[in-house]
This record gives sequence, structure tokens and C-alpha cells, in this order.
Amino acid sequence: MITLLQNGEVYAPQYLGKKDILLVGGKIAYIEDHIQIPDHFVPINVYDASTEYVVPGFIDSHVHIIGGGGEGGFHTRTPEIQLGTLIGAGITTVVGCLGTDGTTRSIASLLAKSRALEEEGMSTYIYTGSYEIPVRTLTGNITDDLILIDKIIGVGEIALSDHRSSCPTLVEFQKVAAAARLGGILSGKAGIVNIHMGDGTQMVDYLEKTAHTTDIPIHQFIPTHMNRNPQLFQKAIEYGKKGGNIDFTTSTTPLFLAEGEVKCSKALATMLREEVSIERITFSSDGQGSLPDFDAQGNLRGLTVGSVLSLFQEVRDCVLQEQIPLAHALQTITSNPATMLKLPHKGRIQPGCDADLVLLNKDLSIHSVLAKGQKMMENGVIVVKGTFES
Repeated sequence: MITLLQNGEVYAPQYLGKKDILLVGGKIAYIEDHIQIPDHFVPINVYDASTEYVVPGFIDSHVHIIGGGGEGGFHTRTPEIQLGTLIGAGITTVVGCLGTDGTTRSIASLLAKSRALEEEGMSTYIYTGSYEIPVRTLTGNITDDLILIDKIIGVGEIALSDHRSSCPTLVEFQKVAAAARLGGILSGKAGIVNIHMGDGTQMVDYLEKTAHTTDIPIHQFIPTHMNRNPQLFQKAIEYGKKGGNIDFTTSTTPLFLAEGEVKCSKALATMLREEVSIERITFSSDGQGSLPDFDAQGNLRGLTVGSVLSLFQEVRDCVLQEQIPLAHALQTITSNPATMLKLPHKGRIQPGCDADLVLLNKDLSIHSVLAKGQKMMENGVIVVKGTFES
């Protein structure tokens, strides 16, 4: 399959201006000011992108693809996600994870769902484990999971500073980080440890102590939900200035915001004013995860479900409400997670990268989506649906 996008205004995510982009066999082959089609050449799909922005396909690095939750009993287990939901959000690469429930949700099921989504047309990866330490793995060993299972790129989401965590000791936590790092080195993967940050007072203490007292670098961790309350957000600023990665969760509720959660677009604007490096910051949706509301005693008052649609909505708000340049806002869901997760063919528009592209209308709504060169959504209509989607 050969596709030529003509005259699109390209953000790679850095601004490139008006360009033609040639896609061949699911890859980006050429990017030029003008690409001339030879006479009597093979058939080429030509698309006029002159009215759109062309940006990298979005990477959502934290999605409960087989569902999550259950904090209110079995009936509150959230459903698994469908291909069309991800594509409609502009997501072409997803990283699946477990959460609170590592018993009725398993790594085997997570792996199977990731392979199903890949067969349906998008790129997928997963983390091994769940909230708890010792980590429940597929092979019985973190390092073995990373080396032997192609889809597994890290560990998580490990819960810290949360009443639902397994309350690991610092040494237990460091052993998990060491195993993840070793597995990453031996397999050529990131070996990231994805950390669920709760509302507790411990915050990032274990991460900083590990970086200070061991040879494990601070960038081995991606702590998420770092915008969940004002105290943790202030710590995120300090942590980012020390070189740590920071992930903000885009799914939220009016109640959470009223109680002090920092909206992602505002969080990014503040981080940039505080001169935290943009390369250290990512957004993820926590899609299909439950968003439980607990009282001060840890009793569940209610819950809703995270939405992957919030991922680009927050990027859009960065631009339209916070006046952050589009190129910078896009980094949080394209090149930054690609770098942190060691996915060199993702998150950028450049020759040799996968042909994962999102075409945006000039009002920053999603027009079309291509995943590995295949058109998945066109003019706001999903054209490739999952197996069980009507």
C-alpha cells in the first residue's frame, strides 16, 4: 500500500510547515516540500491534507484495556475497551495495564487483549504486574517476562502512597526496580516501572531514595496521577526539576477538580513556567480504569470510568485555553512517551517511523486517523471497527 498525503501542515511534533508525506508498507518513507508522482507508476492513494494539521498518532501509556476497578464489588468491574474507542480518540499506540485487581484480571488476559487489538490494526504493549508487590507475572519472574514476552515493556502499575497498595518496604520496591531494569537492558526494552501515586503523604519518597541510594537512575520510573492533589502536584514540580519523569492523568471528574485535582492543561502550563523540562512530562488517560471517590476513612462514595477521549481533549485545552504551542502540547502524547518507553518508531513523523498519523481540523478536532498506514478513521467516521463492534 502506498499513500501520499499532500500539502498538510506538519507537526512532527516539531513544526515542519507544509509538506508532502509518502507512506509505504506501513512506514513513513519520505517527507518533502513536494513529491511528484511519476507517470505510469503503481497505484497510489493520494489525499489532499491542505486543510488539516498532520501530527503523530497518539500514544496512551496507561489504559486498562481489559477493564479495571471493582472497588465497590464485582458489579463495579469496568468493561474492556474496544478498538473504535481508541481510534476515535486518535490513539494508535496503547500500553495496557492492570490496577487494583490482579486476581480476576490477569497478565494472560491482558496479553491476549493486546494481541487482539494489534490484529485489529493498532500497536499495543503491556506492563506486567498490578498494584501489588510481590509482582504477579506471566513467567513467574519480572526479568523473564521482559526478556521472553515481546509485548511486555515494563512493570506496573505498582501502587505507592495509597491505602490500596501492598505497603511494600523500600528494599522490596528496589528489588522490583532492579529486576525491571535488568530485564529491560537484556531485552533492549525500556524496563520502566509505572507507579500509581495515591493520596498518601509518602508521595515519591521511595523513588527519590532509590535514585539516591542505588545505581538505578531516576528515569527508570514513570509515576502517574501526579496531578491528583495540590501537594502531590507541588512535589511533581520538584521531582521534575531533579530529572524525574512525570505523568499527568487526563481522566477526571468535576468533583475531583473541585477537591483540588489539577487539570492536566493547567498542570503543563505551570510546569513550563517553573522551567521543568517538557521532555520529562507525559499525559495518559487511565482509560477504562475506575475513578473511585473515597472519603477520609477510605470508604467508597461512588465511581466513574476513565475515558481515553480525555487524552487529546487536554492537549487541545493546552493550546486553546493555556496558549501552549501545539508542538509542545503534542510532545506529551507523542515523542515524550515514545522516548521514555523506548519505542523508536513511534511518536514522530520522520522517515523510517511507523505511519501512525492523526489529521486534525484547524479547530483541533480529529478529522482522520491512520495506523501503520491503514486509514482507521476518515472525516470523523471510524472506518475500521473491532471484531465485535457494530
